[in-house]
Amino acid sequence: MSGSRYPRLPCAGRFMPATALWLFLVSAPVGTATPVVGLPCEDCEVPLMGLPAHPPTTAVLAPEGERGGEPLRLSGRVLDAAGRPRAGVIVYAHQTDRGGAYPGERSSRDPGIRRHGRLRAWATSDSEGRYTFLTIRPGSYPGTTMPQHIHLYVIEPGCALYYIDDVLFRDDPHLTPAVAVKADQGRGGSGIVTPRRAGNGWLAERDITLGRNIPGYPSCTP
Repeated sequence: MSGSRYPRLPCAGRFMPATALWLFLVSAPVGTATPVVGLPCEDCEVPLMGLPAHPPTTAVLAPEGERGGEPLRLSGRVLDAAGRPRAGVIVYAHQTDRGGAYPGERSSRDPGIRRHGRLRAWATSDSEGRYTFLTIRPGSYPGTTMPQHIHLYVIEPGCALYYIDDVLFRDDPHLTPAVAVKADQGRGGSGIVTPRRAGNGWLAERDITLGRNIPGYPSCTP
């Protein structure tokens, strides 16, 4: 685990060597080679595994009624450094279930996919830069004070792949001021969101600024 990536604990335990990762990405289903930046990037090959040819703008990350979890609609805008919306950017997400576990994907032989679990999905930004995940509020890891979180990666096809700050929730009692300061690295902008009640569920907005605080970001133009 990289200490600078708190609280991205669930992916801990394996880094793909740079040469092997580059060879993987050259053959990845995103058209041309998409280099990984912002290294070290843990499990950065996994977002490309199973990547649909045309991910939707609104993606189902957790099915309705997933283990009784509270529904969450997580939306946001993908923006460039000048604040302009960017279309065609793929956002990959994975998370725990209500009980704080990554429900297994036993159908896959790949250990990375098994670690990420079956609650994983891709959404593509539309002409206004908007993307949406339909999911549930994730649970904290059992027996810990780890805040609830959703992992996010950005895939700019042919340009760059990198992880950004996890989505964290201001109303989470485990997100103390000290934890928030440590967790808020500003990668892709702040990942701390303020959830709002909507019926029996929640709404939250997580905007993404491409390349912000990502070392080695190439600032590709569309």
